[in-house]
Amino acid sequence: MKMTGWMIGACLMAMLGCSAEKQVLTETDVPASDARIQYVGRVNFTNPESPLYTYPGVQIIAGFEGTSIRMKAKPKSAFYMAQIDELEPFKVDYLNHADTVMLLAEGLPEGKHVVKLMNIIEGYELRPEFYGFILDPGKELTNPPTLPQRKIEFVGNSITCGYGIEATVGTASFSYDTENHYLSFAALTARALEAQHLVVARSGIGIFRNYNGPYDGKPETAMPALYDYTNFGDLSEVWDFSRYTPDLVCVNLGTNDTSAGRYNKVKLREAYASFLQHLRARYPNAKIVMLSGCMLTGQRMQDVEDAQNAVVAEANRRGDKQVYRFSFPPQDGSLGYGANYHPSIKQQEKMANELIPFLRELMGW
Repeated sequence: MKMTGWMIGACLMAMLGCSAEKQVLTETDVPASDARIQYVGRVNFTNPESPLYTYPGVQIIAGFEGTSIRMKAKPKSAFYMAQIDELEPFKVDYLNHADTVMLLAEGLPEGKHVVKLMNIIEGYELRPEFYGFILDPGKELTNPPTLPQRKIEFVGNSITCGYGIEATVGTASFSYDTENHYLSFAALTARALEAQHLVVARSGIGIFRNYNGPYDGKPETAMPALYDYTNFGDLSEVWDFSRYTPDLVCVNLGTNDTSAGRYNKVKLREAYASFLQHLRARYPNAKIVMLSGCMLTGQRMQDVEDAQNAVVAEANRRGDKQVYRFSFPPQDGSLGYGANYHPSIKQQEKMANELIPFLRELMGW
């Protein structure tokens, strides 16, 4: 068939268009479901494209190629601490912005890098979700870094969460802007011991009586009743304990149980004993450490320590020799206070420095 000038032009345009299209590279959109992304902590994967988590300390880790990386997450829901390779960690504000995509790094050297994210606030109200990463055109995720073999679980209250830690005066009220689990004694301890850590903690919670609760407590709202679920206060999914088996469990509960007036000391001791058995059923081989302090003083501190000592002694008599106790000395204000007189950054560092050698010796780490 003889081609007309119009037909030749159309074919040339089509070929040029195809060639140009091949040369245009789009950014690599990595979904949250990519198997090369590591998640540490209690995460609900009911929708694998938007994993949901409510506890502080949940970590998202990946290796990647290229010179830049952006993350995708639910707006108005969280603060994260981010770290690229061994560079200084920095805070990513997903709470005060309506953006889904946030830049984490640009201008990196060509090659392979590692990104680490940590949710640093309590998310039971805001329900954070992660959507994935955006990489340079033509770049991909790489094999993720090897996670530490050591595993710790921290069960606790506002102290473990890092409540008010970035506030500068004790009279400051709570704000998500000043909560930062990354700077808490728990996170500091895990990093020092080169261990993974999983957090089950909520401000104001107790082992039988939450902050300013009734004398006999309200057990259905306390930690033992909510502990078995993936996300705090969300009964839609029971946590699969096979997903994370700790070598060590540290429990810091009792500050809220003994708060704001009279409390039932018998129920406090019974709740410790019951929760210890609950933990042992789930983790037959873990060492369990009952922590107290650093916001306890006087009779409250004595009552918590007495109850814990009795429970540890009883467990030892039953043949469970892997239960221990550790007390943080009371804070005295010399290191400042966080919001509502919670531990400051320096106080949390002091707590970590007290706990680390105890755990190192206990675990042989």
